[in-house]
Amino acid sequence: MTFAERCRTEAARLRLNIERNGWDGEWYRRAYFDDGTPLGSAGNDECQIDSIAQSWSVLSGAGEAGRSRMAMDAVDQRLVRRDHSLIQLLNPPFDKSALNPGYIKGYVPGVRENGGQYTHAAIWAAMAFAALGDSRRAWELLGMINPVNHAKSPEGIAIYKVEPYVVAADVYALPPHTGRGGWTWYTGSAGWLYRLIVESLLGLKLEVDKLRFVPCLPADWKGFKVYYR
Repeated sequence: MTFAERCRTEAARLRLNIERNGWDGEWYRRAYFDDGTPLGSAGNDECQIDSIAQSWSVLSGAGEAGRSRMAMDAVDQRLVRRDHSLIQLLNPPFDKSALNPGYIKGYVPGVRENGGQYTHAAIWAAMAFAALGDSRRAWELLGMINPVNHAKSPEGIAIYKVEPYVVAADVYALPPHTGRGGWTWYTGSAGWLYRLIVESLLGLKLEVDKLRFVPCLPADWKGFKVYYR
């Protein structure tokens, strides 16, 4: 068996194991603790759902199609906070339960990875909706992530509190800091946001020596023009 064949065999086995052991009934679980306790399960008191497992069930191509769509619906219903224009990484945040996921529990609930918007993951969710052909939700999530939209009014600026011309790595999700941005400038989320817009939404993808064009546009767009050099 060549190395490539072994990789394909292991990938197929992993995919089967994820479907057999990682599906929680309405979404994919995030992980397991050493004692077998699941994380990201409806049976957990905290972190019942984590967006990353759902988005990457789509983006990896490894999730069963029907389950992945159900999982992304759960992201929409349980993690997309339209009232505050943010997309939580997980919910409910870690706080008082015995679950110990590591350092993220050191953040107060609703801050950074502990139930806030972790913008990398928010962008992956938008990418996943685009990959499913759901242009409405993909563009809606882009609108929530776009920092410019957090600064359309004095009230919005007072809530967001950070620069509206760079991407924030985090947006906090619980009082008294709901809607406040954090960790601007340093973040790799800016690179992912660029890829979301150019590749997932406008549909321009360069793969080695082949240029693919598969746009996912809003229903009211008649078209757009790209100058490619």
